Amino acid sequence: MSVVAEPLEQVRDPFVHPALFYRDDQEYLDGTVSFVREGLAAGEPVAVAVPGDRLRLLGDALGDDAGAVRLLDMREAGRNPGRIIPGVLRAFADTCPAGRRARIIGEPIWADRSTTEYPACVQHEALINAAFRGRPVTILCPYDAVRLPGHVLADAYATHPTVIPAGSRVARDSEAYAPDTVVARYNEPLPLVADAMSFPFVAESLSLARHAAVNEGRRLGLTGVTLEDLALTTAELTTNSVLHGGGSGVLRIWGEDGYVLCEVRDGGRLTDPLAGRRPASRDQRGGRGLLMVNLIADLVRVHAGDEGTTVRCWFTRR
Repeated sequence: MSVVAEPLEQVRDPFVHPALFYRDDQEYLDGTVSFVREGLAAGEPVAVAVPGDRLRLLGDALGDDAGAVRLLDMREAGRNPGRIIPGVLRAFADTCPAGRRARIIGEPIWADRSTTEYPACVQHEALINAAFRGRPVTILCPYDAVRLPGHVLADAYATHPTVIPAGSRVARDSEAYAPDTVVARYNEPLPLVADAMSFPFVAESLSLARHAAVNEGRRLGLTGVTLEDLALTTAELTTNSVLHGGGSGVLRIWGEDGYVLCEVRDGGRLTDPLAGRRPASRDQRGGRGLLMVNLIADLVRVHAGDEGTTVRCWFTRR
């Protein structure tokens, strides 16, 4: 029996995006192994991006079939949820032969994801629908129905057009499906941090802003490649503020737990929720800044409002 049925709305759109709820390892394997093997039998390219423990469980169950599947540890590949669409899902689907369905398992939300990360995670799940609309791609998203909080499971019904209840093998339409509402609800303001280093900037002071960020990042414990990533992030975000955010902004840097945070606020209005989540085309000129930031930061949160836009990035102190 197929894991994914074809509700009426999915017959019209070749993109299929079900949430698979599971209560234990066996239900996880019942839903995912058959999904993978059905794809391989149909000649469809298959990728699996799930947390490492789930990846090992699924790989062992697939046996020799695992060699025909692209396997990724989502804790690494998707530690920043803003990276998953361009760097994991599109990176795989865009290499598939034209007209052939791509089949992907993606598990971006697990029990020890932090509350700080969760808004970016659930927005990612909602935005998948817009990012792949009209494409012959199936993305199955497993959800731990035992360990995840109730509001996370409720959000899964709102971000997936179809759901597969725990213990079932058949998808059904989600009556709670409302991805745009979820994106808006988790567009949460990011409160100012009182003890952050603050540097107002304009076009003439972009270089000074970058040097200030590097000096503060180094003082807070960043070194090597991570310090270089902070410098690149600062350069991209401040330049974007000058070009598209009203010509000026404020850069802030501070330490928090095991991270150094970089934040840029400006008066620009970000109206495209997929900004920074699309891969850059070969002939694209400009518009790569937020994508670059998503690809190198450990976490990116964005708040877009009438008063302006805030982009906040986390870098691990190693």
